[in-house]
Amino acid sequence: MTNFDMTPLYRSTIGYDRLANLFDALGAPEKTAAYPPYDVARTGETDYRISMAVAGFAESELEIIERGGVLSVRGGVAGDSAENDTHVLYRGIAKRDFERRFQLADNVQVSGAHLDNGLLHIELTREVPEAEKPRKINISKTLKAA
Repeated sequence: MTNFDMTPLYRSTIGYDRLANLFDALGAPEKTAAYPPYDVARTGETDYRISMAVAGFAESELEIIERGGVLSVRGGVAGDSAENDTHVLYRGIAKRDFERRFQLADNVQVSGAHLDNGLLHIELTREVPEAEKPRKINISKTLKAA
């Protein structure tokens, strides 16, 4: 794949570094792009849910951080003494450190999270401020005199 050098764009523009970062990210292959797998579902008019398969992780090994419109979910494997005593012949259950980031849309807030049967569910709510909601303008039949 052809790589593009975005260095001149960084030097000659101000405020477009996010755009250049997006172009850079398009060309770079992601490490462990499919781990852990996740679903995004709409659960109501303004409610959404991100469900991530985090089998084998305890609540204490997971961290959810929302900052600047970015939701980060991290999982870290804690040392397990029972697992250290066991010689694993085949490892089919992937339990490794991960970090998954989600860009949140404007006015989307995390309303909660819970772990259920190996799935981490993160609840999101889109709260549109009253000033940004569409409002209907009635058309009057008479012309007001100036």
